[in-house]
Amino acid sequence: MILGLIGLGKMGANMATRIGDAGHEVVGYDRNPDVSAVATIAELVERLGDAPRVVWSMVPSGDPTEETIATLAELLGEGDLVVDGGNSNYHDSIRHGRDLAEHGIGFVDAGVSGGVWGLTEGYCLMVGGSEADVGRVQPLFDALKPPEGGFAHVGPVGAGHFAKMVHNGIEYGLMHAYAEGYELLAAADIDVDADAAIEAWRHGSVVRSWLLDLLSTAVDADPGLASVAGRAHDSGEGRWTVNEAVRLAVPLPVISAALFARFSSRQLDSPAMKVVAALRQQFGGHTTETAEQRPRQAGGETRIRES
Repeated sequence: MILGLIGLGKMGANMATRIGDAGHEVVGYDRNPDVSAVATIAELVERLGDAPRVVWSMVPSGDPTEETIATLAELLGEGDLVVDGGNSNYHDSIRHGRDLAEHGIGFVDAGVSGGVWGLTEGYCLMVGGSEADVGRVQPLFDALKPPEGGFAHVGPVGAGHFAKMVHNGIEYGLMHAYAEGYELLAAADIDVDADAAIEAWRHGSVVRSWLLDLLSTAVDADPGLASVAGRAHDSGEGRWTVNEAVRLAVPLPVISAALFARFSSRQLDSPAMKVVAALRQQFGGHTTETAEQRPRQAGGETRIRES
């Protein structure tokens, strides 16, 4: 196949390499001219020749994706196909599929997981779209996925990004469970070697996982994670997961707590806890601490919340 790929960042560039290594031709476009094969999206479409053409977008969700889809709607035509592999909101993907269909253009939403390791390990793919559209780009999915498993056509347009949203919500919960466990190990008053415990858990334990492997790699390179700032941002999927849980009345206490923990990790001096401290002083005469008097966290000055 010949593929137009828009977005050659950390994920897109590695995906282009993996697809190319499987024998397909990739024409890549990026706003960074140093890595782009063409100067514009219009030139990319022109390089793909006549319809049917396939263009895969790997740009951030929100405005970058909206702009990309709108541009492709003008440049592509009957029989062409667009794949959105970014972390778009599934509501947006449903709308994009509907809008592109008015131009005779097919649409597939592909949730892609694998990070920077996908080049060598393969990518997990959760795909939404019609059987016909997914089948057209199956050779690309086969090139990207691991040798065994890792691919699922999970439903119609929107289903791929819905599955990826839930996947990322689970990721929040898993990471924070490891983070809390590590913090408790580091806080123990019997001199527990937290890094050694993490390493042991990787072998034979019921909590072993690839995330735990990555944590072990991190603490091996930086014992105690002394150089890591204890702040973790959220890219949106965790919020969407919790919002959908509220809409559908599905209890997600673990994922919700992990999301809120990321919010609190960004507060150097929590306004809410200032209120709690002030109220304790008012009704019970409890002494309040100044910021300078606050004790250091066990195991280091930062809380282990970065991912």
